Amino acid sequence: MNIIASAVLLTVGDPAASSRFFTSHLGFREVLAAEGVIHLARDDAATDLVVLESGPEAHPGPRKPDEQAGTVVSFTVTDLAAEYERLRREGALITVPLRQEPWGEWVLRLTDPNGVVIQMVEWVPPAGA
Repeated sequence: MNIIASAVLLTVGDPAASSRFFTSHLGFREVLAAEGVIHLARDDAATDLVVLESGPEAHPGPRKPDEQAGTVVSFTVTDLAAEYERLRREGALITVPLRQEPWGEWVLRLTDPNGVVIQMVEWVPPAGA
């Protein structure tokens, strides 16, 4: 098996609001928009995102439409400090400000208008590595 593409599907109450967030703050572009679904992509190695309007058809099986899975979309980026400043200037909802974890990783978290949590990280090699 060869995986030739990947996407994260997010079920939200307002796909257009999530699309505006990802296109305005994170550089995605809409590649498909139809009733209840918007497909977002970038030109780099980022995983595509598909935002789907929540409802019974978006949650097959025993789950209720309003259940949250606790998903975090994480992107490894370069120059996270500059991205943090840009996001602050743009007014993005930053829920965890830029900080360095004890193991050396820099991290920040954003939340889109539908409550989708986006984590951005920059890996810093340990001293001497």
